[in-house]
Amino acid sequence: MLHTIIQKNNYQDSIVLMLLTNRLLTIEGINNASVMMGTPANKDIFKTGGLYTEEMSNATSNDMVLVLDIEEEEIIETVLSEIDAFLSDQSNSAGEETQSVKTWEKALDLGKDAKVAVLSIPGTMAAPEIETALAAGKHVFCFSDNVSLEEEVRLKKMAHEQGLLLMGPDCGTGILNGIPVAFTNAVRKGKIGVVGASGTGIQEVTTIIHKLGAGVTQAIGTGGRDLKEAVGGITMKDSILALEHDPDTEVIVVISKPPAPRVRDEVLALLRRGTKPAVTIFLGEEPTDHEENLYRAYTLEEAAQLAVQLLRQEQIGLEPVKEETVAAAFGPEQQKIKAYYSGGTLAYEAAMLVKAGLNLEQEDAHQEGYILKAAGHEIIDLGDDIYTQGKPHPMIDPTKRIELLKQAGEDPETAVILLDIVLGYGSHQDMASELAPTIKSLKEAAQAAGRELAVIATIVGTDLDPQDSNEQAEILTAAGVILCQSNAQAVKQALSMLGHPFSPISRKLLPKAVTTADALPESSEKSRELLANDAFINVGLRSFAEAIQTHHGQVVQYDWQPIAGGNVTLQKALRFLAQVSLSE
Repeated sequence: MLHTIIQKNNYQDSIVLMLLTNRLLTIEGINNASVMMGTPANKDIFKTGGLYTEEMSNATSNDMVLVLDIEEEEIIETVLSEIDAFLSDQSNSAGEETQSVKTWEKALDLGKDAKVAVLSIPGTMAAPEIETALAAGKHVFCFSDNVSLEEEVRLKKMAHEQGLLLMGPDCGTGILNGIPVAFTNAVRKGKIGVVGASGTGIQEVTTIIHKLGAGVTQAIGTGGRDLKEAVGGITMKDSILALEHDPDTEVIVVISKPPAPRVRDEVLALLRRGTKPAVTIFLGEEPTDHEENLYRAYTLEEAAQLAVQLLRQEQIGLEPVKEETVAAAFGPEQQKIKAYYSGGTLAYEAAMLVKAGLNLEQEDAHQEGYILKAAGHEIIDLGDDIYTQGKPHPMIDPTKRIELLKQAGEDPETAVILLDIVLGYGSHQDMASELAPTIKSLKEAAQAAGRELAVIATIVGTDLDPQDSNEQAEILTAAGVILCQSNAQAVKQALSMLGHPFSPISRKLLPKAVTTADALPESSEKSRELLANDAFINVGLRSFAEAIQTHHGQVVQYDWQPIAGGNVTLQKALRFLAQVSLSE
């Protein structure tokens, strides 16, 4: 039985609603639940999921819509109490000292010293808010996705012309002046600067740097489309210049999935003209050589290790230290690797290594979140839109991963299951405890059936994270998980256990390629101010403000909600009037 609850004018961020959905699903007597704002797009998602009811037809973009699949109506009172308690906790999450406002005018007035506006609002409504922040002279960290490519290009050009950085859209991770922003780990402050078009790629590299005893000055996210031909690497190149002129940064690391060839070449040319040693990783490319002061990594782990070696002026190691191979007595039919990732970049790296190690040809990628599907092997990015529309992200909710774990564990051909556990601000508070019972049960069932099942995982996190990586490791190890120090080592461990050890990498160190380009441009004064910033305007999700405050940053909380009930025409008129008011 479906029951609909509509709370008028109760706007909540999509991540808060995902967390609330996850909380409600734990209540006994609820078969299914979904909580979203009443936008036209969300109503379509309700229809696709079989949860649409006629009651929601009149809901607006400012109305919170809850649909429950329940057997007994008596449970509704419990649900309403749970909603009130949860939203009350969220309202208080940014701390009592946080200044909260309801308009841009007040946010900019209280946030005069803030150099950065952090946006986590619906992407379809984000572009005008980005423009407002840029027009006010603020750098923008845009967590929101679903901003059109045309708008991204226009707004990044606008930012560049003003000497500002637009980090994003769809920028999930950042560390600015040692302060974590959005879904980010707590990492030691140090002298390595990172710029990346990849969220979990930045997390993997920065946490390994931390584990190796070094630290990070900045980790500037660009958004995943920045190195596309249409965008041209605007934020990437401006960020490299900022790090080049940052007195606290001694080594630069650049991370990206495969960029457009022209943009890649422009980025490399810029790094060659710099004075600081740099490490690049363009996932999917297998570099053959290094250049003086410009080192090229194949895996995220190698990028981190090269950066630390350069910082310490150590001899450059061309191959990371290998994990000791664990013996396994797989049956003759057990030859398949199944991998279920919450981090898209980590899934991409795993697919790259598995294809190379097993000499596979791709069969059916990017369908239903598959990054690799070939010869019975499968690697899935559970953060793909197909799994997250109207549902919590796998970094928050283990439900889909547990379902796939059970399917893989019961498959007699499965030998190895690969997992990532991504810690940090915004992620589940105890993912290890959520997954451990299922893993232990599957291993015991396989053993009873005369099979061995290996579960190999890597923890993307540090001992400073809210979850504490050491505690998560103890829980997973007790469940029989083989833990590796990096995603690359986890994949190589899986290949070795199947009799396909990864071949050592050797590279030559060549002279720096000659460039005829002009002298390196100066970074803007505003970008240099960004790297020393400790004050933010947080537009949207309150938990982002909490993370900033925990690391001694200053925050003004702008409790954004759609104006004019989501009416786009009226919004434009009201926004124009507001901009006129702000300029006077």
